[in-house]
Amino acid sequence: MIGGTFLMGTADRGFVEDGEGPVRPVTLSPFAIACHAVSNLQFGDFVRATGYTTEAERFGWSFVFEGLLPEEKRDVRTTRAAETPWWLPVLHAYWAQPEGPSSSILDRLDHPVVHISWNDTQAYCEWSGTRLPSEAEWEMAARGGLDQATYPWGNELQPDGDHRCNIWQGTFPDCNTRDDGYLGTAPVHAFAPNGYGLHNVAGNVWEWCADYFSPSYHRLTTERDPLNREPAPNRSMRGGSFLCHESYCNRYRVAARSSNTPDSASSNIGFRVVRTEPLRDPA
Repeated sequence: MIGGTFLMGTADRGFVEDGEGPVRPVTLSPFAIACHAVSNLQFGDFVRATGYTTEAERFGWSFVFEGLLPEEKRDVRTTRAAETPWWLPVLHAYWAQPEGPSSSILDRLDHPVVHISWNDTQAYCEWSGTRLPSEAEWEMAARGGLDQATYPWGNELQPDGDHRCNIWQGTFPDCNTRDDGYLGTAPVHAFAPNGYGLHNVAGNVWEWCADYFSPSYHRLTTERDPLNREPAPNRSMRGGSFLCHESYCNRYRVAARSSNTPDSASSNIGFRVVRTEPLRDPA
C-alpha cells in the first residue's frame, strides 16, 4: 500500500500543450497498485470466465503499428492518417491476435494485453474487483518514491548504459535497432522494477487512467485525491509505449500525459489496476 503526499507534475522538459505542470503537492489516500500491466494470461482468464467481447472485436478491426506486420500485410493502398501513417487498420486484430488473424498470443502470455479500450477496462475491473488508477495515483506509483525524477529510476535514461524500459531505439519510424531487446511489447516483468516494485511504468504500453483528460488538469483538480470528473471527449493515458522516441513522443517520463477516446484500441494500449486493499499478483 502506498499513499501520502508527493510533488506531482513537472516544470521542465514537458509538453506545454499536454498540461504537465505546474508542479504541486498532492496527497493521496492509501491504495494498492499492480506491479505490472494486466497480461494476456490474466485477460484471458477474464474472457473465459465471462465471455466478454472487446470493442475491437465488435468493431471488426483495430490499429496495428506497421512495423509489426509482415511485408505482405503492409498494403500501401490502406487509408492512413496523414499525421501518423505508421498506423494501419487491420481487420480482425484484437487482443488474442494482436497483428490480425495470422498472429497469436500463445508465445506472449506474459506480455501486456493490448487492443484494449477504456470501456473494456471497466468490464475487467468490475469482474476482478479492481479499478483504474487516477492520474495522480499512477504518477505517485510510477515515481517509486523519488522526488521529481524524470524517470521511474532517476534522471538518466540509460544509467551506466543499461536499458531500463522498452521504447523505440534508432530512428522513428523507419529503423528500430532493438537495442533494448524488443520490437513490440516486452513481458510485463521485463526490466528492473522501480522503488515501489512496479515494472514498465515507462514504455511498453500506454496505460489507461480513470480521469477525463484536460490540459488544465493541475488547475482543475483538488490537491487531495484528485480525479478529473469533468466530462470530456478523451480519457487519460500514462507511461508511453514501445513506440515512444525522444524525437517524436518523449512521453515515457513519469510526468508525461496523453489521452484517447474511450473506445480507442491499438497494439500499444493496455492498462494496470488498483484497489484500496492489498493486491495479489496472479501472474
